[in-house]
Amino acid sequence: MAEHDFRYSMLNPQHTLTECRTLAPGRYQVTGNGGSIHEGDQLLVTLKGSKSLYMRLNVEKVRHLINPPGQWVAVAKGPVFDELIIHEWKVNCDSCSTELTFEFSVESKLGAKAQKPAAAARIAELGWKAEGDKHYCRKCQAQPS
Repeated sequence: MAEHDFRYSMLNPQHTLTECRTLAPGRYQVTGNGGSIHEGDQLLVTLKGSKSLYMRLNVEKVRHLINPPGQWVAVAKGPVFDELIIHEWKVNCDSCSTELTFEFSVESKLGAKAQKPAAAARIAELGWKAEGDKHYCRKCQAQPS
């Protein structure tokens, strides 16, 4: 089992995704070029409309195409959601004023009430700490108070 990084990048255009579409909740059809994809592998795929968010897909079946060379079509399992809305917010460190611009996703049916918890979880993933309404970057967390 291997992990293949197909997140959007201008650095490796030979190793790209052509399409990722939903077949059913939690099941996806992925078409790509490059890599040596096999059943049981994992694919990291950029979320549509995002610069930095991605999802992890587990390949169930793969078919390698003859033409064009290197192209393949896979069926994969992944996260179950109806529709995600990508938000971009900014926070400042309350100690040193460093600014963090970050993206996070929220299921559309959950509405605005789900935005703050999703943003807090994303900030924590990025290594920042939130205490009430205050936010602290990694550098300021490491400094003794």
